[in-house]
Amino acid sequence: MSKEKILLVEDDKNLSKLVRYNLEKSGFTVFAAETGEKALEYLKKTVPDAVILDIMLPEIDGFEVCRRIRQTEGTSGVPVIMLTAKGEEIDRVLGLELGADDYVVKPFSPRELILRIKAILRRGRPEDVPDGEKVIKAGNISVDIAKHKVTADKKEIGLTLMEFNLLVTLLERRGRVQSRERLLSDVWSIESDVTTRTIDTHVKRLRQKLGKPGKFIETVRGIGYKFSEGPK
Repeated sequence: MSKEKILLVEDDKNLSKLVRYNLEKSGFTVFAAETGEKALEYLKKTVPDAVILDIMLPEIDGFEVCRRIRQTEGTSGVPVIMLTAKGEEIDRVLGLELGADDYVVKPFSPRELILRIKAILRRGRPEDVPDGEKVIKAGNISVDIAKHKVTADKKEIGLTLMEFNLLVTLLERRGRVQSRERLLSDVWSIESDVTTRTIDTHVKRLRQKLGKPGKFIETVRGIGYKFSEGPK
């Protein structure tokens, strides 16, 4: 059974207990924190495989916790799934802009949440990469899939799991236009209720992090994106 460590940050004790029970039943090791401060204290000592993060928390809200996760070297690449209130689209967009990889809208089924977690963790396992497909190069960009390492203009770039997966997908399909819906399905692995704005947000962040080489991720108006065939 899986032994991945999950940090669950939720101040609703009943919901936290329910989610924790189902996660542990699925084989995960779970640490539950009811405040942002306790979550950050845990992260100073342990790097989990994923974080489930509620937005509405006492003391320090989920947005700030997510921001600090992304700004800290040891945790910057940890997948973050945010829990948002139904109908609060602005919360979802802001969470994604801060670096969250996915979100689940309350109320949700524990099964849905577990499927999201497993999908994100599955996409991040370098040992599943076949031999001969571990390094992709395009111009000044080099992606070592096995090491989860990206360099652009000879500088190592820190990407979140979904940013990394998005870049790999675009590179593997270089020159071919990818619709937002196709990217959403392939990068996130499962059907979800996140909108295609999720892709726009991640492409924007990816371009910024890559710097000048980011210009090779081209917008195809009315359809989606493609990685230019320009850089060889």
